[in-house]
Amino acid sequence: MLQRHFVLAPRLRNVPAYLTSRPFAPRFKRYQAFDTGLDQEALSEARSWFQSFSPTQLPKGNTTYARSSGPGGQHVNKTETKAITAYPLGQLLPVLPKSLHPGIRKSRYYTATNDSLTFQAQDSRSRDANAEDNRRKLIEEWQKIPRNKDKTEEVYQRKETITERAF
Repeated sequence: MLQRHFVLAPRLRNVPAYLTSRPFAPRFKRYQAFDTGLDQEALSEARSWFQSFSPTQLPKGNTTYARSSGPGGQHVNKTETKAITAYPLGQLLPVLPKSLHPGIRKSRYYTATNDSLTFQAQDSRSRDANAEDNRRKLIEEWQKIPRNKDKTEEVYQRKETITERAF
């Protein structure tokens, strides 16, 4: 029985890979994620909000301080400079357009137990600088959400043009 397996193995090496692989199957499921039925009115609302956005509109959030780690010697052991800022979604969602609400909950900073976005910073030896770094991270996260929506719309439009050209 072992000899039979050894006899088949050399024959399979000579067969091209495209003959041994599965037959071609259409990839319709791959493109279903981009066919989300984008609401143009909601997208225009999000774009106008993004253009008129000012950091002063941000809620303050709840900042707590803890002992940070890393270099700094004795200073690190004695002071609490690590800033942990939680922005409850109850404060954030009224400021955002409704089309961006699902994107907030998909953020990597989203904490389901608190229903908030939680940021941590410990790069600086100053409490205020770390708290400001958390605020900067929140602004960057908000700026990513509309861009991701625009990319989805662009990909959807590209898909439509490719299918039109194909037929």
